[in-house]
Amino acid sequence: MRSIHYPLLLVLCVAAGCTQMPSEPIQALDARALEVENRKDDVLRQLAECESGGTGDSDRPIYGGRGAYVGRFQFAPRTVIGLVRERDGRTLSLNEAIALAHDYQQASSLAKWAIFERDAISHWPLCNRKHGLAAQVEAIKSM
Repeated sequence: MRSIHYPLLLVLCVAAGCTQMPSEPIQALDARALEVENRKDDVLRQLAECESGGTGDSDRPIYGGRGAYVGRFQFAPRTVIGLVRERDGRTLSLNEAIALAHDYQQASSLAKWAIFERDAISHWPLCNRKHGLAAQVEAIKSM
């Protein structure tokens, strides 16, 4: 167990709806939970690098498959629309879906949800096979 730094503690407390900060540091986010999140992020990094050659926001839009796929994770816009509808209950326009796919943070969050909550690693068949992502996902889920 690790002690949480005060700024992180403040963010966690506010997110949880605390009305008063604890007077002593609390122990949270055990090593196992941190390891799981780090490994999930590593899967996402491998996927983005395989799909588009990099991670993080790009200074220009990224398209693949003659414009059929968008962003670092090479989402089909219709896939973004369906996943966001399922995850959030929101209906995006085609332009909104393209914008989301180009925003690395939003696209990463959506890919993480799709992969680890919906078992949708199959949306990325080539990179899945190339990096053995399905096996990595299963290993992470069994932690």
